Amino acid sequence: MVLEIKKDIFWVGVIDWEVRDFHGYITQDGSTYNSYLIKDNKNVLIDTAKSYMFDELIEGINKVINPKEIDYVVVNHVEPDHSGCVDKIVKLSGATVITNEKGKEHLSLYYDTEGWDFIIVDTGDEINIGNRTLKFIKTPMLHWPDNMLTYCVEDKILFSNDAFGQHIATSERFDYEVGDIIFEYAKEYFANILMPYKMLIPNAINSLKDLDIELICPSHGVIWKEMKDKIIKKYIDWASDKVENKAVIVYDTMYNSTKMMAHAIANGLMERGVNVKVYRISETPMNTIIREMVDAKYILIGSPTLNQNILPNIAKFLAYMEGLRITNKIGVAFGSYGWMEMATEKIKDVFKKLNYKIVEDDCLKVRFAPKKEDLKKCYEFGKKLAEEDL
Repeated sequence: MVLEIKKDIFWVGVIDWEVRDFHGYITQDGSTYNSYLIKDNKNVLIDTAKSYMFDELIEGINKVINPKEIDYVVVNHVEPDHSGCVDKIVKLSGATVITNEKGKEHLSLYYDTEGWDFIIVDTGDEINIGNRTLKFIKTPMLHWPDNMLTYCVEDKILFSNDAFGQHIATSERFDYEVGDIIFEYAKEYFANILMPYKMLIPNAINSLKDLDIELICPSHGVIWKEMKDKIIKKYIDWASDKVENKAVIVYDTMYNSTKMMAHAIANGLMERGVNVKVYRISETPMNTIIREMVDAKYILIGSPTLNQNILPNIAKFLAYMEGLRITNKIGVAFGSYGWMEMATEKIKDVFKKLNYKIVEDDCLKVRFAPKKEDLKKCYEFGKKLAEEDL
């Protein structure tokens, strides 16, 4: 499939319908690798795809121009889901690679770049390709040091690479064709890819304020057109640590004791009007849970004690959560135990590293199976927790 998104500017990307694991991110609805071709005095390919998609990428390009006629390949980011076909494209066409200093360094670590021609750009640099001008903006650590954005001045298109992306395989190419559900995909992508670098996002967006943007073309998912202003605002909100009156409860359980506690606390929170999401970690992808944590005020994590530790699924989740640096939350650890309670301390250790406000109560540690009175205390704790402020 090829689509002309503006005169002589084409989406020539590929749809990965089957991918379900994207380096730990469970992509239940697949993904796309968006590549864009500008046909001008100089033909420019902006980003590519994973290496195994090369034949499909070439098939699309071939519907517009002979791939040997590519003059420039812009590498906005070297991660192999975007650069995986660059070496083959260069070999086929002899194209010059446009990237920044870090991009050149990283390309040389992935591919044999001996003999490649490079144009190294920095923020504010421009390249004329005929009827159009390409302008470059470096955005290091969103989410690698080599990241940059490419702006087509005359057509008012921002090629944003990972920024504003979504993991979704769809035949629709524009936001309005998918509808508002696209913001859930974008939020999940933000939470699991860009969250650790959120403090850099306001400055990155500020660098776009003087650009007249009609289309935002990311390297995954659909193109932002009618909803472009809304997604920029959402990025600012997600990066700002704003929270809603919302609780995310994550647990695992051996004999349902911790599960009963989770449900009792959830009922108490709901009684006080809190929006509650409850997830058993073994049944829900981590990236889905992380999406819901972005704007949650309360994070509650429960595990029984196993071998003086937490259950492995909870340990994995805590490591993932810590790496994403989800901050500005009220944290609660709970769980059941047999002869020695250890799990909640392990959970609180991560809360402390993330600088959470930790709320504790005796009812959050139950020996063996919770009795009716234990669950009543958990319920009352949930009601009381709803009154806590950050």
